[in-house]
Amino acid sequence: MRDRAPISPHMTQPTTTRALSASDIEAFRSLLAIFGSAFSDRETYLSAQPDDSYLRRLLASDTFIAVATFAGTVPIGGLAAYVLPKFEQARNEIYIYDLAVHDRHRRQGVATALITELRRLAVERGVYAIYVQADYGDDAAIALYTKLGKREDVMHFDFLPYGGPGE
Repeated sequence: MRDRAPISPHMTQPTTTRALSASDIEAFRSLLAIFGSAFSDRETYLSAQPDDSYLRRLLASDTFIAVATFAGTVPIGGLAAYVLPKFEQARNEIYIYDLAVHDRHRRQGVATALITELRRLAVERGVYAIYVQADYGDDAAIALYTKLGKREDVMHFDFLPYGGPGE
């Protein structure tokens, strides 16, 4: 956990960035609201949330990581990531699935703090690499990830578990 002074001179409250535990269900639900707002997809993130028991198991899992930055006790940004056991070697990688910061707190170092904490957790867990996807046109995310890591241009495909292409 990283306690720090305000991330930016525009912030007045000290921030804390830490991994969420099984007891942080309400904080995680706040992150879902931040994700829904940031991605303009409130329906996906808010309409059918899992029950507390499911979230408790997820947050306690060795294969899921949620990290949040708090201003006081209020979450202002977070990330959700998966630990992926590899098959070709006995090692793990982390995939950042979602990362978002409340719109009032963007451009203040929150996303960098989130990734810094995830890196710390990765070292603690002996993780080999962390990776993330950014969409073309998401210039803020691309700039952040370029600043923090090595860029690789790849194609991404979604497959539905049923039907054929485009169904």
